Amino acid sequence: MSAVKTEDEITVVEREMKEFWTELKSVYGTEQINQTLALRDSCKESIKVLSERWAKKLKEGDLMIDKIQEYRNEILQQNKHISENEKHLTEIKSNLNREEEQKKELTESIQELKEELMKKNEIISSKNKASKERVERLCKSKELFEERLGLEIRRIHNEQLQFIFRHIDHKDPDKPYMFTLSINEQGDYEVTSCTPPLDCISEFQLKITAY
Repeated sequence: MSAVKTEDEITVVEREMKEFWTELKSVYGTEQINQTLALRDSCKESIKVLSERWAKKLKEGDLMIDKIQEYRNEILQQNKHISENEKHLTEIKSNLNREEEQKKELTESIQELKEELMKKNEIISSKNKASKERVERLCKSKELFEERLGLEIRRIHNEQLQFIFRHIDHKDPDKPYMFTLSINEQGDYEVTSCTPPLDCISEFQLKITAY
């Protein structure tokens, strides 16, 4: 029953469309209708072309957006690398500055050591010169004592030195007068024996220590 009703409705619609089309032809004429149809087809074609163009533009736009996003990601990655490189460069500069400061301190220390060494060398040279002059004076004194007083110096036990003088007694020029000299624990000279004994031996020892 429902199917029959639907078919009737379709038939009615088709009939009405035919009647409308017939009436349209009678009013406008075949030429005007053809122009309208041609215009419609032209509009459809233009719309189709524009749709295809815009679809292509949209596709290109999407590709461009993807490309821009890709470039942005690359830029972000490059900025990250640049930031890391700048951090690394800062560390290198800091290390260079620290090494330069250490080099400067080391140079100053070396210069101070050189100056101190020069001063010590000057002191040593001065002491060596003084020691050399003292040795020369002692050698001259020794020669003088050997010539005038017959001085003889002997090394005896316990690293002691024995000084023997002659030519003191005019009656007996060969008679020996002697004393023994050693160095005590304090590093001072000490007279350990004297023949013949002398009352002024303590004063004599002080003079030797002062000398």
